Amino acid sequence: MAAGLTERIDADIREAMRARDRQRLDALRAIKSALMLELTKEGGAGGVDEATGTAILRKLHKQRGESAQIYRDQGREDLALEEEGQAAVIADYLPEALTTEALGAIVQEVILELGAGSMADMGRVV
Repeated sequence: MAAGLTERIDADIREAMRARDRQRLDALRAIKSALMLELTKEGGAGGVDEATGTAILRKLHKQRGESAQIYRDQGREDLALEEEGQAAVIADYLPEALTTEALGAIVQEVILELGAGSMADMGRVV
């Protein structure tokens, strides 16, 4: 994931620079910085796997949301909007979360596939 994600981030950074979109550029640079930091922390040999990359993106997204709330509590709406804008950019790189309905459909499919009919079959389903 990291190689594909890093290449996508690099391309989007160049695009944001050309468009002079400072807010998008700041968010993309934060993503790239966090990925590079993780890459150097692991020794750099194997890269960052998909799960680690997603965890980094989720952490950055959460930080931006928390910062926006703190700014809003302090009466700094301008900074809150900037943080929310960066959170939206970061959210573009996060995988789509499963809806409750989609998750229920997957669970139902597994139950039918295994022929589970009672609570005794729960271990197999899980």
